[in-house]
Amino acid sequence: MFFYTPHFVIAFIFVYIVRFVQQRLSAVLILRHIPGPKNSSWLWGEEQNLYYSSSPGSLYLEWHRRFGRVIKFTGAFGHQVLSITDPRAVSFILGEGVYQFPKPDGVRAWFGTLLGEGILWVEGKDAHEKQRRAVAPALSPQSARNMTTMFYDNATRMVTQWHRLFDAGQSDELTIEMTNWAGRYALDTIGRAAFSYDFDCLRGQPHALAETLDSLTNHEKSRSSFYMRALFWIAPWILHLGKKGQMIRKTRKELGELATNILKDAKLAADPSGKTLMSLMLKADKLASVELMDEGQIAAQMRTIISAGYEPVSAALSWVLYELAMNPDRQQAIREEIAIARDPSYDELNNKFPLLDAFFLETLRTHPPVLENHHQASETISVPLAEPLPGTTDLHVIIPKGTILVMPVNVIQKDSLVWGPDADVFRPERWSQRNFRGTRDLFAFSVGPRGCLGRNFAVTEIKALAVTLLHNFAFSCPYEIEGFQSFVIRPRVVGQSASSLPLVVRRLAE
Repeated sequence: MFFYTPHFVIAFIFVYIVRFVQQRLSAVLILRHIPGPKNSSWLWGEEQNLYYSSSPGSLYLEWHRRFGRVIKFTGAFGHQVLSITDPRAVSFILGEGVYQFPKPDGVRAWFGTLLGEGILWVEGKDAHEKQRRAVAPALSPQSARNMTTMFYDNATRMVTQWHRLFDAGQSDELTIEMTNWAGRYALDTIGRAAFSYDFDCLRGQPHALAETLDSLTNHEKSRSSFYMRALFWIAPWILHLGKKGQMIRKTRKELGELATNILKDAKLAADPSGKTLMSLMLKADKLASVELMDEGQIAAQMRTIISAGYEPVSAALSWVLYELAMNPDRQQAIREEIAIARDPSYDELNNKFPLLDAFFLETLRTHPPVLENHHQASETISVPLAEPLPGTTDLHVIIPKGTILVMPVNVIQKDSLVWGPDADVFRPERWSQRNFRGTRDLFAFSVGPRGCLGRNFAVTEIKALAVTLLHNFAFSCPYEIEGFQSFVIRPRVVGQSASSLPLVVRRLAE
């Protein structure tokens, strides 16, 4: 038996430190010509400034407007980070070079620890494509088309509960907290659509799973959360420590037990004509290859689908309701546009209502739920650029192995060269202008082989709820609302700690 001696341990630590320092120095030398902000802390780099910024993403906007489309900043303990908005580089990283730029180790550790080894965790072309083949049919436009009726059914459940609130208060005007209801709608919808399972969140009563998912990320910025955020890029094991680690394990356990029970029920039902995501995923898995996913892998996909169908969707829906409340004239115009359509079909929702469509796209452009798209160079690689770095003529940038890359969604979606000089302004009318240069394929869903598979699903369920609510209610907002970053960008009343969006809701005459 081999025993580790103190000398062996000391030698191992010494070699690790030497290699760590060599890698850091090499990255600093290779990236020394790339502009960016000065390092504000020898220990934390720019992590504190980013985490405690008054407005999510505001530093990225400032940096890129000062230094260009490729900038460098320093993370904790000196690791180098590149923030990239150059369109050619982004296209390469997420397109032809996608498998050379996996998720950073810390991000993979987060998904692996919380959700398991599902499609958000997996890396490598063959492994990812296998999981994608199993999941993609369940999240296709046709699947969203099949589920549209169910989206309206859930929206009607929510409307019914609101009418009960009005009746109980004997008033046609109430203040209703939207982030709570948006989360419940998203969770009930993904449960019924994906697994034929009713989480029964829309009754408005306390719900254990909703509270667990919410408490994991919806919190006031704290020192412990900052330390975890700053350090997990270079020390992923930190996710297992402290109260946050306990919350991650609790959430995984609850989601795992739920997934196991749902999977057993689905296998017992074995519905060959089933249209839910679970039915389609099980059928697709049988067709994907001889090597089927085991129950652990399927459970990981189920945890992933629940998480992805809950948090980003509820955040996007909250921002749609906020912008409706802040734009009463546009709200009324959309209400008139949809007046003759009760529960429009999938194709009508996405093709017949240009005002609704433009309003949704503009909300997603100005309030992307996910602020940053992170990757890591798996090898030292040359990346093409659309425009040279300042002071050079070279249309390539060398990215050292291990460098963390961030693509800030808000900067890309507020590029004045694409969206016009008023790119910072919420203006849905830009989508119908003749000289419009933007794209419907917003970066909020990412792009390329690893883009969001559930895009059509999410868009349709949000529009279905918006249409149903606008038929029944009018919205206004008397509060000052700001965005804050948890896992996603959520709205909250200025001065509060957690997400909050109290809107004044007026019941419309039938």
